Amino acid sequence: MRDDDTRDTAGGAVAPTVPASAVSLLASFDTGAYVVDAQGAVVAVNAAAEKLLGRPAADFLGRDAHELLHRSRYGATLPRAQCGMRQAYMAGRTVQSEEEWFERGDGSLVPVSWLVTPCRTDDGAARTLVLFHAPRDPEETRTPGTRFGSPLPELERLALLAETTTQLTATLDVGQALRRLVRLVVPQLADWAVVDLVTEHGRVHRSTVVHAVHGDLLRREDLEGPLSPVPEDSLLPLARALRGVSPALAGPSPHAAADSSPLAAEQGRLFAESGIHSAAVAPIRGVREVLGALTLGRAEQPEAFTTDDLPLLEDICRRAGLALDNARLYERQRTVAETMQRHLLPQLPHVPGLEMSARYLAAPDASQVGGDWYDAFVLSNGATALAVGDVVGHDLDAAAGMAQMRNVLRAYAWAQEDPPSAIVSGLDRAAAHITDVTMATLLFARMSRTDDGRWTLSWTNAGHPPPLLVTRDGEARFLTGGHGMLLGTGLDRPRPDEETEVPPGATLLFYTDGLIEEPSRSLDEGLELLRENAAALAEHSPARFTDLVLERTRPAGNDDDVALLTVRVPVE
Repeated sequence: MRDDDTRDTAGGAVAPTVPASAVSLLASFDTGAYVVDAQGAVVAVNAAAEKLLGRPAADFLGRDAHELLHRSRYGATLPRAQCGMRQAYMAGRTVQSEEEWFERGDGSLVPVSWLVTPCRTDDGAARTLVLFHAPRDPEETRTPGTRFGSPLPELERLALLAETTTQLTATLDVGQALRRLVRLVVPQLADWAVVDLVTEHGRVHRSTVVHAVHGDLLRREDLEGPLSPVPEDSLLPLARALRGVSPALAGPSPHAAADSSPLAAEQGRLFAESGIHSAAVAPIRGVREVLGALTLGRAEQPEAFTTDDLPLLEDICRRAGLALDNARLYERQRTVAETMQRHLLPQLPHVPGLEMSARYLAAPDASQVGGDWYDAFVLSNGATALAVGDVVGHDLDAAAGMAQMRNVLRAYAWAQEDPPSAIVSGLDRAAAHITDVTMATLLFARMSRTDDGRWTLSWTNAGHPPPLLVTRDGEARFLTGGHGMLLGTGLDRPRPDEETEVPPGATLLFYTDGLIEEPSRSLDEGLELLRENAAALAEHSPARFTDLVLERTRPAGNDDDVALLTVRVPVE
């Protein structure tokens, strides 16, 4: 057990200081033991756990115990909802079990018996104590899949197929689905895995080549890349699989050498570079077409594949095909959505005396478009209109409503020289009748230059986060005035206006709530973090300022889209 002060761990997290009583408690156990905090991060670990799992204390401290240790019997990271240990300590219950697999530092797996129970340290913090016992027999500790030298027993075969379905259907990202696929089969079934995909234009691309080394997967990018066309008459197992023919055994055999096609030559190079002596190839079929092929190869494992192995490989590829088909469909829809979003968001105008920059970042798990938006345009009187808003929703309906709202606002602002509050009040009354927007927030402002060269900002705020003003000296303050009701409430109340001077060298930042909101912290904490970051970046150009504010402030686990608009008054 290490009794260290707060430190940076290998995962980049910071482990809190643990009372000496906890250190003494863990040191008294002969079995492996560690303590996690309310979020499941390891805050203390004893020497027995370090020895049993082959990991130094620095590998544990500050790391999420579930992500670090908990694995299925095939070496895949368990979904959080399926991990009984994590559910127990997050619920604060005392639970014990005989069934769990931990990953050791060298990548091997070890079955453990465990007990978790809530505890409280001398500082009053609620923690959870985890005790676990690993088998003494070294044969019980294994690298995932090293037992596979003959067909899997039926129960293990079904478990692997269930794991494949769970892992692959849990993502709509093609790249992530492929990484999960190869992690399921290597080294469980083979020490090499190759995925060849058929592109939308009918070409074949060798997208993934991985090799298992001591439980880790090493990617061989030198063996990846575009492949030659698939000959229609080739008997090469890969060519047959890419044409949708049933799985087959393959290897560096004379039959492969007799095929003079470029594709056969590329397969020959793969076998020569990898040392594969036995392989099995199966097509990856989608609903309507062949999506590619999966090749499993054995180089270090002495056992050759047999025809008894092919049904399992075919079942795995069938599930992979359905998952990849869904992921590709999602990616096509996302591409359409992103194109639509680019056309919906405006180009920033060129305004003499002002510098502007804007960014839009889509929600990571939505349809890649949403209701967040920004706008900037020059009015008939020479003033510059600035707007940032958020229509409720994270889908195409929200994006369409955003476009309607923006267009109506532009029309009202251009046709009338009323104060911002009057423009927004008119927009609120009209939105219910001529748009599909039910509720939205909006900050609408005008930047005007006075006869003596000074810049002033007048604005009204309809339930939106306040803009931030950062001076050239790095002083930052929120413009909290002009705050009124959000749009769509149906309440016809007067809206306030506010005005301030914007000094030379100052930067105005307009943003949506996705930049500052996170479930684990208060809104005030998010605003203060934004203020501190923006103040520290005052000397950067508007474009760089915008990028760094977004990078440093947006919460890592944010599931909302974000829009930012930066305006700077240069020093003349």
